[in-house]
Amino acid sequence: MPATLTTAEQLQVREAAERLQRQFSGFLNKETIERFMNDSLDTLMQKATTSAWIPLLAERFARDRLRALVRLESDSSALNPSILFLCVHNAGRSQIAAGWARKLGGDRIDVFSGGSEPADQVNSAVVDAMAEVGIDISGEIPQPWADEMVRAADVIVTMGCGDACPIYPGKRYVDWELEDPSGKTVEEVRPIRDALEVRVRALLGEVLPGAELS
Repeated sequence: MPATLTTAEQLQVREAAERLQRQFSGFLNKETIERFMNDSLDTLMQKATTSAWIPLLAERFARDRLRALVRLESDSSALNPSILFLCVHNAGRSQIAAGWARKLGGDRIDVFSGGSEPADQVNSAVVDAMAEVGIDISGEIPQPWADEMVRAADVIVTMGCGDACPIYPGKRYVDWELEDPSGKTVEEVRPIRDALEVRVRALLGEVLPGAELS
């Protein structure tokens, strides 16, 4: 049975929409922000079996979509490069890669991530492995990809999502073949984490030529 929002959760959704309106004031109008919030909510509710995390996840999903929309409506020459990391569950490889990109690229790169079949939560072994290298992804929540995110990305990195990954003509795609950390221990995740650091560093070296990485 599909999840339904409680009265308290409906209030949380309204409060989330107000936060997004404050954040994007001056970039997008209120109607657009509300439309994206409601559409993100509807998308998530279609597959949700519980409403517990829906208000928070809808806010984050809408925020990423709105960030992408602002990019699409801005002068591309004035924007930071952007990378979208995609995998199946957005709970392992794409979260590791996004974590490295944010850590190494800082505010010089716009980072998005998503999954074709998002999991309920980020793999705990992945969270622990990233914490070992000083990257906190414990607050991340798996989410789907969205059209705006794909169109706004300069580089789309796919990892294991195969035909489910979105293909847009004219976009630069990079496919990384790496083991899925699902079901693995922290010890088994470490080599995947370290391999992704190498690949992310190399990619950032291409999209941020001459920049000194953290």
